[in-house]
Amino acid sequence: MTTPNPRRPILPGNKLFESLPGASDPAAVTEVAHRTAELLVRGVRNSEDAEVHARVVKLADDYGLDELAELWSDAPADSLPGSLWRLYLLRSWVHTNAEEVSREFAAGRKYAEVHAVIAGVAEPPGPTEVRDMVDAVLRGVATGDFATTLDRAAAFARIVATGRAHLADDGHDRVLSASKLVEMADQLQAAARSERAGHLW
Repeated sequence: MTTPNPRRPILPGNKLFESLPGASDPAAVTEVAHRTAELLVRGVRNSEDAEVHARVVKLADDYGLDELAELWSDAPADSLPGSLWRLYLLRSWVHTNAEEVSREFAAGRKYAEVHAVIAGVAEPPGPTEVRDMVDAVLRGVATGDFATTLDRAAAFARIVATGRAHLADDGHDRVLSASKLVEMADQLQAAARSERAGHLW
């Protein structure tokens, strides 16, 4: 069976966002969410055009990652836009709480050495190193293997969750938030498996 030639990705412009339908047409919003997610994850790999590559990498700056992420926010965890939404949340959270996250990562890596290798944070894992690692993972969306990107993000979330649980003392809220991070890690790992099987859309 022959593989069809990939279509050249069409980058969204301002009109895409100006013409987004309201809540009365959720199907159209879903379609746009999948289209932008596919562009970011599949578009670059399907084109050797350096200009297209550069424009995709700059997409967040040109059109606003917050706007794009809002499109993905209601997507299921086992979908391409849903996976990007979780990656976006992870990056936003790390950039906002880098000191705390690096402390939790340092505590968690003692108990999750295999995950630490997968995550790939430089020694020692200070705030800058943690931010750099998450940014490197997100750059993998445009330039690398997406399944590996998801695996690295899942490993990172799992380590931080482990550290948070060990540092929680008896704080119920922190234990609960650690379990939420484990849930996100599970979702990202499941998405990585789907991606490798060719089922993540």
